[in-house]
Amino acid sequence: MFNAHYFRTYIMLVETGSFTRTAQRLEMTQPGVSQHIRKLEAYLGKPLLERHGRRFTLTEQGRRTYDYALKLFAEHEQFRHGLDDDSLDSGECRIASPGSVGLMLYPYILGQQQMHPNLTVNYSFAFNHEIVGDLISGRYDVGIVTDAVKSPDLTCTLWHKEPLCLVVPADFAGSTLSDLMGIGFINYYDGISQATTLLRENYPEAFRSMVHFRHQGFTNEVSMVLDAVARGLGFTVVSRLVLETSPWQRQVKELSLERSVDELLYLVHRRGAAMPRRYAKLLEGFKEQRLS
Repeated sequence: MFNAHYFRTYIMLVETGSFTRTAQRLEMTQPGVSQHIRKLEAYLGKPLLERHGRRFTLTEQGRRTYDYALKLFAEHEQFRHGLDDDSLDSGECRIASPGSVGLMLYPYILGQQQMHPNLTVNYSFAFNHEIVGDLISGRYDVGIVTDAVKSPDLTCTLWHKEPLCLVVPADFAGSTLSDLMGIGFINYYDGISQATTLLRENYPEAFRSMVHFRHQGFTNEVSMVLDAVARGLGFTVVSRLVLETSPWQRQVKELSLERSVDELLYLVHRRGAAMPRRYAKLLEGFKEQRLS
């Protein structure tokens, strides 16, 4: 029969290297320690120790059992802490967002995880419709989307705003809508929508539709779209999150515009489900970092 106490005794024995010290640490008798080890070997059906008088070495099965036992108790602690919805710094976080948000939010959450070892992260980069489906099915607890969601199963609230940036090649010298039409547009998921919103606001008399622009290409990976812009293949419109995390920042530039337009980010979760406090801490911490 599986007995966690036997595994705990075995961990202590391996780490102390002594039956006597193990008995002292666990406040057991030395025969009691020996009995735990024998019963663990009987349960596994393999010898764990090679005994040399009062000393011992681990068998191959013994080394693997020690590694497993460490993992077993680490996962147990994570599970135990994860049951506490009031904990700010422990438990599992299951979050999904578009790539434009995750490029900066995911590294931020990983940083929090480094500071709080009992915090675990399950993060998905996905499109809006995929996030909605995953939330309804229970795969994720919290989603961040770029369009407001209307669903009887979900609660959707405005969470954060990020400026949209008109990004052109570094050597681009134009400023008019005709100049932009001359170099063409690099599209991505949500690209046309973002560009339409920003260009309509800043060129109200000249802009009609994105169909009048020469389309120079498409990628479904927003983190890669500025590579094409850096090569001089066209312009695009992305959130500042994408621009600030791009490795091509120095090969592109943001074109100065008269009117600022924000991308609206919405927080979505299952209706009626209580959101553990650790989510609120992570999401508010990220917002504070962005605002500062």
